[in-house]
Amino acid sequence: MGTISCAKGCHVEEESPPRQQAAGQWADQYQSTAGGHLSESMSLSSQSSLPSLASLDLHQQQPSTLHHCVLTLCGNSSSYVSALAANGSSLYSGSSDGEIRSWRLGTCDVGSGCYSGHVVAVCRSAVKSLVVSRGRLFSAHQDCRIHLWQIRHQRETSQGGYRLTATLPTAGDRLLSLLSPGSYVEVRRHKKCTWVHHVDAVSALAVSHDGALLFSAAWDRTFKVWRASDGKCLESVANAHRDAINAIVVSRDGTAYTGSADTTVKVWRRRPGEAKHSLAGTLDRHRSAVNALALSPDGSVLYSGACDRSVVVWKGGGGESGVGGSPSPPMTVVGALRGHTKAVLCLATVGELVCSGSADKSARVWRRGPDNSYSCLAVLEGHRGPVKCVAAVAASGEQEDEVADACGGVFHTIYTGSLDCDIKVWRVYAPFPQQFAE
Repeated sequence: MGTISCAKGCHVEEESPPRQQAAGQWADQYQSTAGGHLSESMSLSSQSSLPSLASLDLHQQQPSTLHHCVLTLCGNSSSYVSALAANGSSLYSGSSDGEIRSWRLGTCDVGSGCYSGHVVAVCRSAVKSLVVSRGRLFSAHQDCRIHLWQIRHQRETSQGGYRLTATLPTAGDRLLSLLSPGSYVEVRRHKKCTWVHHVDAVSALAVSHDGALLFSAAWDRTFKVWRASDGKCLESVANAHRDAINAIVVSRDGTAYTGSADTTVKVWRRRPGEAKHSLAGTLDRHRSAVNALALSPDGSVLYSGACDRSVVVWKGGGGESGVGGSPSPPMTVVGALRGHTKAVLCLATVGELVCSGSADKSARVWRRGPDNSYSCLAVLEGHRGPVKCVAAVAASGEQEDEVADACGGVFHTIYTGSLDCDIKVWRVYAPFPQQFAE
């Protein structure tokens, strides 16, 4: 089955030459740094697609009423947007210069132009990933560290509304590991380090469904499990992949999925009676570095995006545990979502939608329908650099609810962050299933 040609996004006016120059500068810098760690960790280069996987049955939609860009958020014009995390009406962004910003979008005027948000912190190293969970903000950085921030909601719009509670590994973990000779592991040839330390950029974070555990993945080929309440390191899985790990997600039943520059996605579970994760399977259908992973809200569908320009769809496991607490069934490949012309760099899900951002400067929004069919609802165009990160939430508010009820669908808010230093806010309309099937 062939691939549909998706519709164009909203028109965006040309930007000034200085901002275009900044976008090109950071794109060049990102290209050089991304390929320099453990081969080509998250590269902007694109590889050939996957002819062995059939494109999923895609149904074309009319784009004129499906999406529009409502706001452009302008941060630091000298550094690109490297991470996004959405939590209700709040958006958090991290940049390549280590700056973390909070955006209270419910308080800004859509027609007022650029909105600069509030600086939460300025860290010493580039932000690689952000996660928000239960009143805490977790940030991963290029310098191998993870920061835990406590959010004071009544002061969330000011820098004083955030308190740094821990830097991982904590001082207690470092001290205990230094005093124990058995805590040292070989991380490179002729180099050892304590097992609680990441020794390369921390590329991705994920939080367990109950919020108790924080998972981190790094370019040092390891992933670690931390106690979210105090940052204690509980587990480290060394040599999880043959190359850098770029992505990690965790399902409701505790199954962890890691995506790597070695082209594979690996499945990790804790067997009954064991305290540590062990390898439960390898998903091997990509031809090039896996850059991004996302799970459907129920955990039954896994999406993996790579430099081969495709989003591979896997289905079957990782949701709720089976009868009697038995492990959920293994993931099997369903097909691929195609349309991007360059590497897929990021993924996010909300409801029945999956959003993909690419080095081709666009983001695509796909709708999952019955019988594993997918429709491309929108192509979000307007960025002048690769789309590095994406986040999505269900739109809320009386006006959105009234329009959605009248139209027979639901609105979602999509955020895209780019190497052009901008964040764009999109409203995407998804029809209800009965309309989708017509």
